This record gives sequence, C-alpha cells and structure tokens, in this order.
Amino acid sequence: MVYRFCKDLTSESMLRGISCVFLQRRALTLAPEASQVLPSTETKLPRFRTAESSPLKHDHRHDCQFYTIPEDVKQRLYLHGGLPKLFIEQTKTFREACVMVRSPALELLHYLRAADYSRPVVRYVVYGEAGCGKSITLAHVLHYGYESGSLLIHVPWVPNWMRASKEVSNSATREGYVDLNLDAAAWLIHFKCQNAALLEKLDLRLSNEYVWSKREVTEKGAPIMELVEHGIKRVKYASDCVVALVKEIKAHSTQGRCKTLVVIDGFNAFFHPRTRIVTEDKVQVTPSKVTLTEAFMEITKYDWCNGAVVITVDNTGVADDRRESCLPVYLLGKEGFEHFDPFVPIYVPEYNEKEIESCLDYYIDRRWLQNEQSCTEEGRKELKFLCGMNPRRLMHICAPL
Repeated sequence: MVYRFCKDLTSESMLRGISCVFLQRRALTLAPEASQVLPSTETKLPRFRTAESSPLKHDHRHDCQFYTIPEDVKQRLYLHGGLPKLFIEQTKTFREACVMVRSPALELLHYLRAADYSRPVVRYVVYGEAGCGKSITLAHVLHYGYESGSLLIHVPWVPNWMRASKEVSNSATREGYVDLNLDAAAWLIHFKCQNAALLEKLDLRLSNEYVWSKREVTEKGAPIMELVEHGIKRVKYASDCVVALVKEIKAHSTQGRCKTLVVIDGFNAFFHPRTRIVTEDKVQVTPSKVTLTEAFMEITKYDWCNGAVVITVDNTGVADDRRESCLPVYLLGKEGFEHFDPFVPIYVPEYNEKEIESCLDYYIDRRWLQNEQSCTEEGRKELKFLCGMNPRRLMHICAPL
C-alpha cells in the first residue's frame, strides 16, 4: 500500500516533500540550541524560577524563586562591588546573575514601599550569621532602589577601608584626621557608575562653593557631577569631595528634589576600636579619625527625610577580633547602637526547607550538581546535613560535585 500511494504522487510533489524534510533536518543540525535562544512565550518556567525581573513587583508569590538580574543592570550596579566574590564567580560559571527572592528581602521591600518619606528616614539593620545571605539581601534592595528611581549611596564593604586601605595620608583640612584618597576616588567612580543617568535627569546643583586651592574652585550652582569628577581627577581631594557630596545629597533629598537610598554593608566596622590603618609615624588610627567615616556617619543620621538607610552588621567585618554574636547591639557596640537607634531589625536566617530545595533544583538545572547520587533524595538529605542549611556552605560543598 505504501508503494501504491507513492506511485500516485507526482514527481514534483515528491521532490517538494523531500526538500522540506531535508531543510528541516539541516536547520535542526545547524542550530540545535535555537529553542534556547528564542524560547516560546508559552514555555512554562521551572518552579524555582520567576520571569519577574523587577524587584518593584516582587511579593510573597515569588518567595523562594530565583529571578535574573539583567546584564546591563548588573554592570551598572555591581561593577565596582556589591556582590560577594564567590557569588560573582558562580555567576560567571552559570552565565547569568540569579538571586533568590527570600523573606527578609520581601520584608524590607514591603517596609520601603509603605514608608512615609515626608518623615525622618527610617533605618534598617540587616543581621544574621556569616554566610546566610545578608549581602545578597542588600543587592536585592539595591536593585529595588535603582528600579524605583532612587539616588543610591552604596558602600559595598566598609571593612575593606579599615583593613586594606590603598593609601593613607594626613588630612589637609581636618587636624588629626587621615584621608584614604585612593579608596575615596574608587568610591566616587562607583557612585558615578550607579547614578550618572539619574543625576543627568534630576539636574541637581551645588548649594555651596568649594575652594580646593588658590586655582581650583567648584562654583556654587554647578552640577553635582562636577564635584564627583573633581574628586576622581584630583585624588588629593577625593575624601573631602565625598564628605561634600554626601552633605549636598542629604540637603537635596530633604528639600524633595530627589529620593535617596543609603545601602552600607559591614557598617559595624566604623565603630570597632582597632583598624589596620597606620600613619607614617606608625600610629594606629581609629575609624572615627578617618575622613570617610565622617561622611557616612552624617548620611546615616535621622535628621533628614525623603530617603531610607539600610545597613548590615557582620561578625566578620572587624579586624583582628573574634565576635561570638551576630546581634546588632553586640556588633555595633555602645557608640554605634546609640548612633543608629532607633532602627528596624531584619534577621536573615539559614535556608528553610523550601529555600534549600529550590537552591538544589537550581544547581541541578545549571549542571552545578552532576554527581548522580547528589540528585537523589538521599543525596539531597546528605547535602542539607553537611551544609547545616547555610547558603554559602552549600555553595562550597556542591562545587566539586
């Protein structure tokens, strides 16, 4: 019957049919990943993923799901810091920057949406044990601030200044203080990268004149970006430029010209009595005598409005000292607690059962877990036991599998 059917076909139709089959097979051979490059809109995402990439729309429906940070946003927000080193290495391996939407971040986003910005700034302290995801929570909040059109004042990791400062020099404007000018200039570059487009739109102007030397003056009424550029080009004045910039932004925010989100990781390092900063005379410098400290003490006060302050305290954020508690009152100390009180505490715990299952599903999907035993129910239980539900420890354990 097959022969009889083929015999009835015209030679032209047979050639047309053969050509179609050949072209389809050739297309599949040449582009086996075409379905991955242009996925169908009807394709259902895995349960551990969400297609919602904007933190403005994240809520309880996205809890324990991974969302992808667009590459252009990642380059703008985290190019000069803001993501843990191990996480950055992982994103290079996975070829995507995915962050899990967790309940501490959702709680923070809820507070930020509901806040009355005409009142003095509300301050939030994110705390928890090492490796539980405090920095990733800050990265999520930072993305929210960017999407909401807030001016960002972001310090990726304060202990870097107190432990491994690039250069130390005596301050020319404050007796007894020291400047970390190279670190200050690097921070100004970070600030510019995050806020350049928004500052051009807002057109904020300087409310004061700044005289740097007999020949160098930043005029009153100049765009605020001129102050940033001056600190980058004239590194000698970078620390003083940071102090002036923060005060200008604080004033503009209070007057309603912009909305500001302050995000600082490892804030308790500003209050630790010992640092690794040493002057030319071999004298150890306390954080209170560092010019950069003045700037960020000023912006974390509650005497301004139209903004929010989010910080973390970390027991790994102090030099040459063992800290046994992760609680804010312990890590900040008496001086730090009095400076930051009152505040809203946000606790970041280890993974719960649903979160760790979602993370393991993601690792399997990315081929981070390739050992057959690790993908079984028994293997999952063993991984949970070995990592103690700690996100960073789970990352280390899964790496060789």
